[in-house]
Amino acid sequence: MNTSSPAPGIQRLRQELESLTTEAFRPELSDIDRLDTLEIAGLMNSEDADVPTAVTAQLPQIAAAIDAIAERMARGGRLVYAGAGTAGRLGVLDASECPPTFNTDPEQVVGLIAGGPEAVVASVEGAEDDRELAVADLERLGVEPADTVVGISASGRTPYAVGAVEHARSVGALTVGLACNERTPLAAAAEHGIEVVVGPELLTGSTRLKAGTAQKLVLNMISTITMIRLGKTYGNLMVDVRATNEKLRARSRRIVALATGASDEEVEEALAATDGEVKNAVLTILGGVDAPTAARLLAESRGRLRPALDAATGRARMMGE
Repeated sequence: MNTSSPAPGIQRLRQELESLTTEAFRPELSDIDRLDTLEIAGLMNSEDADVPTAVTAQLPQIAAAIDAIAERMARGGRLVYAGAGTAGRLGVLDASECPPTFNTDPEQVVGLIAGGPEAVVASVEGAEDDRELAVADLERLGVEPADTVVGISASGRTPYAVGAVEHARSVGALTVGLACNERTPLAAAAEHGIEVVVGPELLTGSTRLKAGTAQKLVLNMISTITMIRLGKTYGNLMVDVRATNEKLRARSRRIVALATGASDEEVEEALAATDGEVKNAVLTILGGVDAPTAARLLAESRGRLRPALDAATGRARMMGE
């Protein structure tokens, strides 16, 4: 009979996990498998309802991080997410949605997951424990001071995420640590620590549940509000949307119509003249300029529609139009 004790490293890790809120065992749920499906669904729903409150408590930290990220990106910097497992997948998801939503270059917002693309759909054993893997991934990207690296980890201790933040900070990049526990190594390593404490999970240690939901909410805020700050929207309209399919082409027409109040015919003419660029089409209609002028004004305003529109209407006044 084998009576040997676990290796010291395993014992330390077990003690560390037992101290984390996200790993806590809830004895009151020990009979959850005996409940009927509706009761379990109700429990999960009530658990999820607590997540926005936990996010609310971190809004000042989230807003400060976003302002810092937007300032870097306005100077040409990139936004890089780095995480393992569910946290890494959420970063990859958020990054992948930026090009079609905000017409960003695919290299402008990047999602790194421990173990590479394969880890998005399958577990890559040991990858999350490799700090050097994170360093290699960031070096491959050529991370520099203008960039931002957001480490994502529910526990706040995942070596890949912590290693990514530590390396990024060492080269002068802006760093953000997003975790779901208090006083985490990840938040301590970053300039901006965001710790959304959602409490123990319904299934012990299954941080794809409340912790994953919290991380998704915060990542939504980071990318969306950063893009708003960068002028990627006009009010709450996605004027930088990239029309790559029929649904998005229909949405483009609707956005131009909502922004301008123009008729369907005017909208079609404006989009045809601007090669389908929504922001340019809006400017030609509201600013009363032709497509080449709209493109120039937007270039001069670094893609921001409101300043370009002010310039167009000011130009019209000067010309007595």
